[in-house]
Amino acid sequence: ASSYPTPSIQGQGDNAVASWELRVEGRLLDDSKNDPNKVKRKFSSFFKSLVIELDKELYGPDNHLVEWHRTLTTQETDGFQVKRPGYKNVRCTILLLLDYQPLQFKLDQRLARLLGVHTQARPVIVNALWQYVKTHRLQDPHEREYIACDKYLEQIFGCARVKLAEVPARLGALLHAPDPIVINHVIAVEPPHDAKQTACYDIDVEVDDTLKTQMNSFLLSTANQQEIQGLDAKIHETVDTINQLKTNREFFLSFSKEPQQFIQKWLVSQSRDLKTLAGGAGYPEEERC
Repeated sequence: ASSYPTPSIQGQGDNAVASWELRVEGRLLDDSKNDPNKVKRKFSSFFKSLVIELDKELYGPDNHLVEWHRTLTTQETDGFQVKRPGYKNVRCTILLLLDYQPLQFKLDQRLARLLGVHTQARPVIVNALWQYVKTHRLQDPHEREYIACDKYLEQIFGCARVKLAEVPARLGALLHAPDPIVINHVIAVEPPHDAKQTACYDIDVEVDDTLKTQMNSFLLSTANQQEIQGLDAKIHETVDTINQLKTNREFFLSFSKEPQQFIQKWLVSQSRDLKTLAGGAGYPEEERC
């Protein structure tokens, strides 16, 4: 949302200077229930950069741009504000570039139309292309490492056949930086001052799964390592017990179905084991029984 209060007058008499203030701020609309323990993300954490471009005719080439770009030492904030002198309505353009995690790319227009994907992460794009190849049976039946391009892929890749191993490199030339979100806005400074002071916009953003975050925090907690090791030991003991019970069940189940045949096989097995333990000296008379 962007908002601006009624223009203020600073100074007195002929030295009075009218000014306005623009605020760009926002919050995450979460469908989940309010959790007092949940850390709320600040507005700036969703963006890689923000640029406010004011009317160049009013503020000149050196004072019409306000820029913020994320760095390694960025301190997150709940909003941005710009204050300038002025008593006329100001046309401005707000450019917001989302901080995609993982990194996303905008597809070449031809490839985007073909795959039905506009902006996505590289693995999603590669998978969409592979699904297109499989759906249209474009993989060479004799040389499976090649794709036989149809007329659309041939126009995009510039060749009739392409190796599967070359696809990521060829895609690199067809992927571009995502488009920023563009908001055209008018800061109403001129009378009457009862004009709308706030404009709201909805922006779709991707957020991490809260359960995944909790799991990572649990696994990284050193206080829980001893408990995890204890539970792992119990799991292994339980699995060993299950395997032993399974062996016992199979033994008695076989005996209950065919007792005579089972005893004969068991005696042969025992005789073979005794022969092995004795270093090869068996009991041939008993084995023939």
